Amino acid sequence: MTGTMTAAVPRTLQAAVELRGVSRTYGSGTAAVRAVDRVDVGFPRGTWTAVMGPSGSGKSTLLHCAAGLERVDSGQVLLGGTDITSAGDADLTALRRDRIGFVFQSFNLIGSLTAEQNVALPLRLAGRRPAKAEVRAVLAAVGLGDRTRHRPRELSGGQQQRVAIARAMVTRPEVLFADEPTGALDSTAARTVLDQLRAMVDSGQTIVMVTHDPAAAARADAALFLRDGRLVDRLVHPTARAVADRLVALEG
Repeated sequence: MTGTMTAAVPRTLQAAVELRGVSRTYGSGTAAVRAVDRVDVGFPRGTWTAVMGPSGSGKSTLLHCAAGLERVDSGQVLLGGTDITSAGDADLTALRRDRIGFVFQSFNLIGSLTAEQNVALPLRLAGRRPAKAEVRAVLAAVGLGDRTRHRPRELSGGQQQRVAIARAMVTRPEVLFADEPTGALDSTAARTVLDQLRAMVDSGQTIVMVTHDPAAAARADAALFLRDGRLVDRLVHPTARAVADRLVALEG
């Protein structure tokens, strides 16, 4: 089923994250590049949204702005209705630690730590002493209950990505952002990771995922399409074929 060209969430619905007129420019003068250009979009609670578009369309920048990893030049970013646009560095650090989870394509695990220790790290950085049972329960939830003492080099790519997801889950964030979470995985590992993300959404989690893969986007509830930093289209209940057709049209 195809949605309308606008991707804004109606104001009557509570968005987990909302961007209002957000722009982000790199460089200055004739070298300036507007990576995100006056984007209005909301991501409803308990949904999974895929963000797509040609290379250089602003996908990752949009994700980073929404997650508070980059500051916007103009507009507003709201998390659960709270304006975080002008939050200071300390507040943003606490925000990313307590209310936001982020999964990167490159996993970003610490090689000297076990899976259990990697997952516990965000809690320790927050000044908590995590219970082993709590950490192991999260690893078990991603199918790695028998890999708690393994270090990253002892795990496959798919297993490492699941550790990264468990690390993002352990703080119970309001929103999980994922930047190409299956981009470095083979098809079997990618399917396992996508199954886990789907299970998280079905249990009430909100996920915003950048991907270039139509099959991955087809697992989401909606797909948004960017071109030249602008939001140009939206599909509800996307299929891989419909997503692929839209990407071809955008790149053409």
